[in-house]
Amino acid sequence: MTAPRYKRILLKLSGEALMGDQSGGIDPKTIHRLAGEVVDLCKAGVEVGLVSGGGNIVRGATSAGEGLERVTGDHMGMLATVINALAMQDAVEHLGQPVRVMSALKINQVCEDYIRRRAVRHLEKGRVVVFAAGTGNPFFTTDSAASLRAIEIDADLLIKATKVDGVYSADPVKVPDATFYSTLTYDEALDQRLNVMDATALVLCRDHDMPLRVMNVFQSGAIMRVVRGEDIGSLIVTGKTQ
Repeated sequence: MTAPRYKRILLKLSGEALMGDQSGGIDPKTIHRLAGEVVDLCKAGVEVGLVSGGGNIVRGATSAGEGLERVTGDHMGMLATVINALAMQDAVEHLGQPVRVMSALKINQVCEDYIRRRAVRHLEKGRVVVFAAGTGNPFFTTDSAASLRAIEIDADLLIKATKVDGVYSADPVKVPDATFYSTLTYDEALDQRLNVMDATALVLCRDHDMPLRVMNVFQSGAIMRVVRGEDIGSLIVTGKTQ
């Protein structure tokens, strides 16, 4: 069996990915499958950090567009990510893998405060670390939080697990002949406005030379295959692509 290519990863799960086929909330089958894949990574010797979005429960920007004050909406979105983080913690711990949830907001009754050095220590001890509440600030997405945490913990790879197979020139559902990019640079993604992540997240990764792999979370076992070096989805890097 191929050894992992990456020692430490940051896995970004969209809130929608946790819904499965449901219209909202958390699908138990989906979260238990994802938990199993995370545990498999740990058994292979990979240190795993997780960031989850909250769009399956509430989206701050969307709520603001519907009349809710933006800062309030974003705080609601941060709390939604805490709910998802606790659900993931429970699912992974049921499989025997130690997990720590660390929140950018103070919620000491249910999880730890985020402290970078403590997070790195947890990872070194083999614990999965779930980073909740985004960056703790309104107007920043969980994609930006994932980029920031990946850089802070010195991850070898940031994986964005989504509902699509990778990066396309347009929404492949709406534009069937959209171009698929197997590799591209951050500057290309920014210049072409490909909506891989928000601009803040992409610039953070670019400026800190953090490779990003965008892949379909619904392909069972794909995360492990990526960690072992298989060319799945789209790879975004700082320098020139071949």
